[in-house]
Amino acid sequence: MRSSYAADDVELLLKDISGLVEPLPADVREKYIQKGVHYCEMLPLEYRPSEKYMDIYRSALQNYSMATARAVCILSEKMYQKKGADLTVVSLARAGIPIGILIKRYLRKKYNISCKHYAISIIRGRGIDRNAVDYILRRHDEKTVQFIDGWIGKGAILSQLKNALKDYPGLDADLGVVSDPANLTSLCGTHDDILIPSSCLNATVTGLLSRTFLRSDIIGPDDFHGAAYYDNLLSEDLSGEFLSCIEKYFDFNIDCHGGEDQIGMNISGTEVVRSIADEYRISDINFIKPGIGEATRVLLRRIPWKVIVNEKYASSVELNHIYQLAKEKNVSCEVSRADLGNYKVCGIIKKLSDV
Repeated sequence: MRSSYAADDVELLLKDISGLVEPLPADVREKYIQKGVHYCEMLPLEYRPSEKYMDIYRSALQNYSMATARAVCILSEKMYQKKGADLTVVSLARAGIPIGILIKRYLRKKYNISCKHYAISIIRGRGIDRNAVDYILRRHDEKTVQFIDGWIGKGAILSQLKNALKDYPGLDADLGVVSDPANLTSLCGTHDDILIPSSCLNATVTGLLSRTFLRSDIIGPDDFHGAAYYDNLLSEDLSGEFLSCIEKYFDFNIDCHGGEDQIGMNISGTEVVRSIADEYRISDINFIKPGIGEATRVLLRRIPWKVIVNEKYASSVELNHIYQLAKEKNVSCEVSRADLGNYKVCGIIKKLSDV
């Protein structure tokens, strides 16, 4: 699998499907998805950000790299304390890949260890790539494996991981993440809903990789799940710049038992989603995407209905990229009528009336 990452940063356990699948615009994909076609059977047409949006991304990178780096350092320390020097990092493609690279770099610089880092696919409703898991287990002790991702929204992928690993009882089903506003794991850098700058963009900050793909006419029973490489975006690639911006703020004296674990919620992430569903009369909770990372994805990849904002953070510059995307896509933003708990924002997908 090709990418713009260095071979030493990550081994991508993915099948290269570049040129085999025609990317579809969001409105076409959304109609198919709401008719029952699984999202993993299509590739999205990559959003080409406006110059105004890129200005906001650059500002976010400048303003939130330090907070992201702090959370990465805390997560790395927790993983090292849990697994030791033989740690095998397995990131969930694609949001987990830059985080896995940063963890690998942090551990190499602080502890002088070179842990192996793989990236594999997991797909909501379809499960984990078993061929990739088996590949890893043929090469590493199962006790060393630690799965990681960028953030937890409402916990769908965490649930998918736990369910998938029932067939691998020796593997650790905890999911390490930078940000967990849902309070579902202690293996996180923070429970605050922080802006991780990589969540603002798609392929151009994740090695020019598409999201992962699984369809039986292209992915055979012995293949890894697929992904495309967007070489046409090479001149716009910011993957290396993102890593460098975070890495320069690494703190090797970080206290991983600080206040982050103590950040609580009046209500759990699950309760937040239920209250949103009740308040806005949404029958399918898959249409509800809480948290900065997930709300950004809704605006970049899906057809949004509305963005609801936690009143406490309505004026936060962390949400500037959300407001800009919503403005460009003519999507309304409003203060939430439901209690959003730790979440600063939530994206809601539009239920299309013509399907």
